Amino acid sequence: MEEYKLTNDYIFKKIFGKEGNEEILKDLLISILEIPIKEIKILHDVHLEKETLENKEGILDIQATLNNNITVNIEMQVRNEYNMIDRSLYYWSKLYNSSLNKKQNYKETNKTIAINILDYNIFEEGPYHEKCMIKREYNNKIITNDLEIHFIQIPKCKKEKIKTTLDFWIRFIANIKDKEVEEMKEKISEETWNAVAEVQEQYWRIMEDPEMSAIADLREKAIMDRKFLIAHAEKEGRKKYSGTFPLYSIMK
Repeated sequence: MEEYKLTNDYIFKKIFGKEGNEEILKDLLISILEIPIKEIKILHDVHLEKETLENKEGILDIQATLNNNITVNIEMQVRNEYNMIDRSLYYWSKLYNSSLNKKQNYKETNKTIAINILDYNIFEEGPYHEKCMIKREYNNKIITNDLEIHFIQIPKCKKEKIKTTLDFWIRFIANIKDKEVEEMKEKISEETWNAVAEVQEQYWRIMEDPEMSAIADLREKAIMDRKFLIAHAEKEGRKKYSGTFPLYSIMK
């Protein structure tokens, strides 16, 4: 039986974006946002399996509302296509705009948060989890709390010791069999461990289901194909432009 990681976006959404799994998503979001969440509602725009089978390149993000006044979009991204910041702003703006259309009053729009869990490092320096907001250049003060974008970089997290609940979640998502995760059982809350245990159970159910594991395989192959195309394009680009401008022509 082929095993895939929780970073497979189909598996990630199938578990964390499933109706009935609100407590699992809630625990993960509390560890990321560090805010109390009393109410959480997972939003569904399209039928997951139908969307995936029709378009293997489709984006499988998770949308939810928190405490009835915060909209969250969570995306799992395993390949670097060098457009994550622009893409995240685009999806943030779509969600923010939809909130405005419903309420027709700027002051009543939902705070909108985009969370990007990345299986690559988007920033060379800095911590694995960064929160980005809009600030004034003059005094570095935040001018609005309505825009919040989080970047969680899994490779950076793997290099650190598990100290926080977020460290725990990200290491678990990166590797469901991580030994250090098992060792942390006594040091995290019962709620978090119960959520993790439920994720494990549902993960193995997906792996044992022929139809669901086939969809996960399609997603995995699409990712590998895309990686190959990007690498090939980069190689061809280097080949095309190497030696185009002779040294003597640059020096003239």
